[in-house]
Amino acid sequence: MSPLGLEVALLGVMVAVFFVGLFGPRDDARRVGVLAVVGLLVLLGIALRTEPGPTLFGGSFVQDELALFAKRLFLVATIVGILGSLTLRAPAFARRATEYYLLVLASLLGMLVLVSARELVLLFVAFELMSIPLYILAGFQKREPEAVEASLKFFLVGTVSSAVMAYGLSFVYGITRTTDVGQIAQALGGGHPLLILGLMLTLAGLGFKIAAVPFHMWVPDTYEAASTPFVAWLSVAPKAAGFVVIFRLYLEGMGERVLLWVPLAASLAAVTIVAGNLMAIPQQNIKRMLAYSGIAHIGYMLVGFAAVSASGVAMMLFYLVAYLFGNMGAFLVVEAVAQSDGSVSIAAYKGLAQRSPVLALCMLLFLLSLGGIPFVAGFWAKLYVFWAAAEQGMYWLVLVGAVLTVVALFYYLLVAKRMYIDPPERSGPVVVSPLLGLSILICTAGVVGMGIYPKPWVMAALRVAATLF
Repeated sequence: MSPLGLEVALLGVMVAVFFVGLFGPRDDARRVGVLAVVGLLVLLGIALRTEPGPTLFGGSFVQDELALFAKRLFLVATIVGILGSLTLRAPAFARRATEYYLLVLASLLGMLVLVSARELVLLFVAFELMSIPLYILAGFQKREPEAVEASLKFFLVGTVSSAVMAYGLSFVYGITRTTDVGQIAQALGGGHPLLILGLMLTLAGLGFKIAAVPFHMWVPDTYEAASTPFVAWLSVAPKAAGFVVIFRLYLEGMGERVLLWVPLAASLAAVTIVAGNLMAIPQQNIKRMLAYSGIAHIGYMLVGFAAVSASGVAMMLFYLVAYLFGNMGAFLVVEAVAQSDGSVSIAAYKGLAQRSPVLALCMLLFLLSLGGIPFVAGFWAKLYVFWAAAEQGMYWLVLVGAVLTVVALFYYLLVAKRMYIDPPERSGPVVVSPLLGLSILICTAGVVGMGIYPKPWVMAALRVAATLF
């Protein structure tokens, strides 16, 4: 199969979605989303059967183990996100469903190209193809002032991050006189200060994309105002793409020079873990709480990056998969409760176990996974990244992460207390639509399956990471 096969096939799905939405009945918006899901399932099947292949355009586009791993993750996340979106009830989604799904697929196309890019211009263009649809989707409900404000903030911060990244890449090109990522890694051996400055500015731009502190300011407002299924997808897929770019630029082919990034990565990880967890504690809106929780999880993933080892990268990749199921599942439960009760307050979860015991159990599993409690996926994810850091002698960073993990349990278990101990304020069960319930069950199966038997996922991640070192 051609290295561009998945991207071309996704373009075909986008064309099919466009024409079905254009000529299909206006009162059947769900048809477009179902077509998108079916198309993505076919692409996922192709991706699972695809083997690493040759490069294109003189090595600018690769289909290696890392690219394939990331593409499979993106496809799974997008399928779950679109399944959850099929139940959206706002008039904007009924009227403009085709636009919504096309924007999601366009951003996904940018991600697929991005993780295969090993050339700076292609990398930057793919980043913008991924990012621009996200700004529109954040403010998709344009008649709601909160959504418009969140989208504007997201857009402004995103454009600043792109400008900073472009500025940094200009230094990189100016010193190395090449846009090939592999040759940049070799040129770093000279230790030219402007080249290091350029890579640090580029890392700052990427920090906005992955929402690391202090580049996180867009996250809480955007997560609160945007539609919850979109936020579930936004919280995972674009951040995973950002991490793959970090692997490409700062780890792949660096050799001993990779140790240059240890102090910076470790500091960024520690600050992100501390700030994200502490800011999550006082939140009363569950979407804002999960937003700050997500920032903290970015810090835990950066612990693996700070280890600058094959083990550290592998555990970051494992963490991304565990985070996909745990975080997306939690947001989809939030959507189910919001559709039934009309509230995203933590207080709305009082007595949920009595009203809807299965939904409460799913939410509890997601919270336990995010909190790192045995034996669900998040426990192994945190254990493995801490282990990778400890192998490199970074015991202080492991201690910071472990202490803040205990802090995080406070606000996760506060939601569990509301569900299982507090009496319900409403009567009657939470009504969950079948498609939304299916997406929640997929996430639950992922969290439990990875928790009970993590070995296949760990071995797959180790195979991918071995190619970077």
